[in-house]
Amino acid sequence: MQELTTIQLLIVLGPPLLLAITLHEVAHGWIALRCGDTTAKSQGRLSLNPLRHIDPIGTVLVPGLLVVVPMLLGWPMGILFGWAKPVPVNYHRLRQPKRDMALVALAGPSANLIMAIGWALAMTIGFHMQTVLPSLGEPLLLMGGAGISVNVMLGVLNLVPIPPLDGSRVLAGVLPDRASEAMVRMEPYGLIILVVLLSLGLFNVLMPLVNGIRHFILTLFLF
Repeated sequence: MQELTTIQLLIVLGPPLLLAITLHEVAHGWIALRCGDTTAKSQGRLSLNPLRHIDPIGTVLVPGLLVVVPMLLGWPMGILFGWAKPVPVNYHRLRQPKRDMALVALAGPSANLIMAIGWALAMTIGFHMQTVLPSLGEPLLLMGGAGISVNVMLGVLNLVPIPPLDGSRVLAGVLPDRASEAMVRMEPYGLIILVVLLSLGLFNVLMPLVNGIRHFILTLFLF
């Protein structure tokens, strides 16, 4: 398999990342709709059109830099991640707000897990195609591997119980009311806490779990 150019690498990595963050947000909005909140639907955020969900920084700039900078400097490829514009959810329109908000939050990481399995199927197809039709099999194999990694990473990261990540809302949905309210009050400071934890090596803590899930999925479909 030949080494990919920067453009080829962006083509291979772009679709899995774009699908991962788009369907993650659509899943939030779809479950919110099922639970009684029409906000996302009324604002066109249940669309599968990625343009409705793109965040210039989280969807374009950050992932692009994570690919291009290591290649330019000769560094090994690191973790690829990004984010989309959050789907709006009106807590007070949900039928059972506390429970339903937890379900809405859980929908995003669940969608990532389903997509990881879907990309594993694509990777399996690419694996078997690469010897007979390498021009299609090899890119599909690479794209499938990237899709698994991106989705598992996003799913696991989002389940960390720190606002504004999904895990904090799932936890708030099962905690007693007083503890749940304390979790909500922490949200204005959550992003700062998250940035500090990331700078202290949160990814290194999560990677054994990410690699374990990824290996399990690969084992199911490829070996």
